[in-house]
Amino acid sequence: METFYDTHAHLTFPDYADEIPAVVERAQAAGITKIITIGTDLESSLRAVQLAETHESIYAVVGWHPNDLESAPEDVRDGLRPLCVHSKVVAIGETGIDHYRLPSSGGGSEAEDVIWKARQERIFRQQLELAVEQNLNVVVHQRAALDATLAIFKQYSDRTRAQFHCFVDDVASMKRVINMGSLVSYTGIATFKNAEEVRETIRATPLDKLMLETDSPFLAPVPHRGKRCEPSFTRCVAEVVAEAKSVSLNELSGSTCAVAHAFFPKLKSF
Repeated sequence: METFYDTHAHLTFPDYADEIPAVVERAQAAGITKIITIGTDLESSLRAVQLAETHESIYAVVGWHPNDLESAPEDVRDGLRPLCVHSKVVAIGETGIDHYRLPSSGGGSEAEDVIWKARQERIFRQQLELAVEQNLNVVVHQRAALDATLAIFKQYSDRTRAQFHCFVDDVASMKRVINMGSLVSYTGIATFKNAEEVRETIRATPLDKLMLETDSPFLAPVPHRGKRCEPSFTRCVAEVVAEAKSVSLNELSGSTCAVAHAFFPKLKSF
């Protein structure tokens, strides 16, 4: 059976509660031999590290999500820095900019939007600076904010690389990312009937510039759409990506795992 990695999951979310051993077992049975669980704030980052310490196949990414900054300190680096040296912390994130969920979308004012955007940008910069300091790459979330995200990331792109996760933008946008030396990763969205633009972007993405992920517990692929997503479903994503790229599952396994090892150097090769 071909081997794949789920390079972006949220196993610290309450959706999994006490099920982690069973989730890992199902992933292994499906050929998903490594899972990278992603922090969204300091607490979830600490729990991600704990999971990585407990389960050989799990690795951690630590950081603050742009939609989870209400409780963030003015400078997030001091809390994250001690975690970065852990042997199974493979990147900083999930960090970035999100203009989809602004205060005004929930009844707030445009003035509040300005303040929130500035906060997101400041903490994004802090995490990019920490990544450079710690010689780690970054996992980037952006929604309705590609221009703003790239404008900031460009200032650091000669010193760190980014995985633009859950990529759904067009071919031109994908090329902007990879031209900065970074990568994109695709989720179960690629399997959705109405996601032809995503599949078009996949077809245009070089094999050495893409990875696979689930973004569990979100975005379960067909035929599991509407259910809680989990890492074992990475294989469903792989099947659609392989078809779009006109390559075998074996070739996609080799390329995506090699890309993951190059991007996350702390991943063990076994």
